[in-house]
Order: sequence, then structure tokens, then C-alpha cells
Amino acid sequence: MFFDPIYFLFVGPALVLSLWASWRTKSAFNKYSQVRTMRGLTGAQAAQAMLERSGISDVQVVPTNGFLSDHYNPVNKTLALSEAVYGSNSVAAVGVACHEAGHAIQHARAYKPLWLRSALVPTAGIGSNLGIFVMMFGLMFHSQNMVLVGAALFSLVLVFQVVTLPVEFDASARAKRLAGEYGLVAGAEQEGMNRVLNAAALTYVAAAASTLATLLYYLFRSGLLGGRSRD
Repeated sequence: MFFDPIYFLFVGPALVLSLWASWRTKSAFNKYSQVRTMRGLTGAQAAQAMLERSGISDVQVVPTNGFLSDHYNPVNKTLALSEAVYGSNSVAAVGVACHEAGHAIQHARAYKPLWLRSALVPTAGIGSNLGIFVMMFGLMFHSQNMVLVGAALFSLVLVFQVVTLPVEFDASARAKRLAGEYGLVAGAEQEGMNRVLNAAALTYVAAAASTLATLLYYLFRSGLLGGRSRD
């Protein structure tokens, strides 16, 4: 299946989009990691300030390992910032930190898509771990029913990724607006922050596109989308 040219016709464009989105994100982050904010706030300080100004006092901002491993955990209300963000006073760090603070604000405001995404995490894990293998076995044994079962499982991943899009876009929108309103960034810093967050948003679009392309490939190869089942 690795050498199937049809596979690359389906997945190739999504793969190119993923690589481009990843490069653009790293490029924007690296560029604006070299630009310091006028106020000199670190990512941790910016996140804390954004939370406090939004009336949120029960979220803990903590450091975590890994490059751009920043995330908000609604279970224990912890906002974890990576090493390149937590202690850095760069435009990129403040942008990422404010984005994660945006998720904490979503949680505090009972933003429904965030709740739905959290609820879908277990099912997405099942779909990711089992769906692709069931579809592969379905093609191997020429079983459209097995492919359908695998596709149904794998679709859970796509649903999760589609729900993730508005969650991430909204968090970035909150970060851009509030960082400006609260004076965390100003002038050209706002533009730099926007570029970092816009680039990061593309990675979520690329992930959903890749999952959709993979799903369509298996359905096509099984004959369920008008293609011929592979011998």
C-alpha cells in the first residue's frame, strides 16, 4: 500500500499542506522569538495578566518540557507553557501564552465547542488507534464491511479535528483582541503576534485535511466511492 500511487494522489496535497503549515509555524515562531515586547513581559506573566484581567483566578500557569508543547488542561485548570514560551519575553512567546490563556477563558465562559472537544478525546483516541488498521485489513481481505467499520472509527478522529478548528480559531481571536485591549502588546508587536497565531492555526486545518484524504483513499480503494477494490 505504501507504493500505491493512488494513495499519494489522495494524501499528497494534504501532506504538502501539512509540511508547509509546519514550516510556516516554526518560521514565524523563530522570527518573532527574536523580537522582544516593549513591556518585557514573559509568556508566563502575559498569560497570568490576561487571566487576571478576565476575572480568572483559579488557573495555575506552569512550565512544561518540549518545543511548542503549550496546552491548557481543563481537568485540573493548569496552563502549561513550554520552555521557549514560559520565561521568554518575546512577541512569539506572549502570543502563544495568550492563545493558551484564551482556552482557559473559553473554559471559564463555558464555551460549548471546547466542552465538546474534551468529550470527544476518548473516542478520537479509539478511532486513531483502531480505525486505520481495520481499514487496512478490510482492503487486504477485500471486505467492504470491514472497511466501513474502520472508516466509521477513523471518522471519529476527523470529527474531533473539525470540532477543534473553531476552538483553536476562537482562542486565537480572544488572544489577539485581549492582548491589545490589556496592553500586553502594542503596535508592530500585535502584527507579529497575529502572524505567529495565524500560522499555527494552519496546522489544525492541515491535520483535518490529511485525515479526510486518508479516509477518502480507503473508501475509494474499497470501491465504496466508485473506485475498484485493490487486488
